[in-house]
Amino acid sequence: MKKLMNQPENYVSEMLQGIYKSHGKDLTYVNEDLKCLVTTHKHPGKVAIATGGGSGHLPLFLGYVGEGMLDGCSIGEVFQSPSPQQMLEVTKAIDNGAGVLYIYGNYNGDIFNFDMAAEMADMEEDIRVESVVAGDDISGTTDISKRRGVAGIFFVYKCAGAAAASGKDLDEVERIARKVCDNTRTMGIALSACIVPRVGKAGFNIADDEIEMGMGIHGETGIRVEKLKPVDEIVAEMMEAIIADLPYSGGDEVAVLVNGLGATPLDELYIIMNHVHDILGKKGIGIFHSYAGEFATSMEMAGASITLCKVDDELKEYIGAAADTPFFKQFSFE
Repeated sequence: MKKLMNQPENYVSEMLQGIYKSHGKDLTYVNEDLKCLVTTHKHPGKVAIATGGGSGHLPLFLGYVGEGMLDGCSIGEVFQSPSPQQMLEVTKAIDNGAGVLYIYGNYNGDIFNFDMAAEMADMEEDIRVESVVAGDDISGTTDISKRRGVAGIFFVYKCAGAAAASGKDLDEVERIARKVCDNTRTMGIALSACIVPRVGKAGFNIADDEIEMGMGIHGETGIRVEKLKPVDEIVAEMMEAIIADLPYSGGDEVAVLVNGLGATPLDELYIIMNHVHDILGKKGIGIFHSYAGEFATSMEMAGASITLCKVDDELKEYIGAAADTPFFKQFSFE
């Protein structure tokens, strides 16, 4: 293991201290717990949005707390779920009197703990909480209810956050979040493994001349291991699976996200984006907006994912709205 860190057990706390020291104007924590991160900007009467999950995925999850997106995030150790109590403390701190929407990925630990936090918020604090579970990863199963949440959750945050900022009530914000989930599909590839600090060694091995199609952001098994080949061939294979899954078809319009998993140069992400645009153009699928960069990582894993989100006029308005968080900033498209 070769990492810029001190003791493995302090990896997450020291990371969080660095974030609060860098972004203290916009972010703080509650209940004397660094893992209960909330925005410093309160908006009475606005629906609040909370997320959460394990560390090791920056800027996911906490990086999207800010104006026009999320209000709070509960944070676990690397690849581990935060506790129900941490989620509850975040919920209490961000509630503006209009209810709270939980948006999180489809992982058993998160589901169990968020459900428990929602029950406690209702019974102990009289805070109404609704939940939307994102599962955009098409790899591994055709059962949508069992699909993992990966980089596509960015679009759920973006649209739900913009809807809440515009004054929509909790039912409407939840509807919009579900609409995005229904229209978003992702597939990823891994070129190398990552190392969890407390473990100290890679969780799996990929040969230098191999890639794993469909690997999850915690190193979960993908669809298959195959030989490395020119990127246009890899992208074509991924896009064929993504487009067929919704399916997306000629006349549709999409937002595109090409996401790096932690150790992939931005140059290579734009090489991927180049062929994504070519494929969509040939299929008559319009492109509303494209994002490339690190949006949901897996420590130092090399690899990338492609996400398509089918949009209509409503979703285009929310994707195009302004957002300002320490890790993501966007001017309004208008």
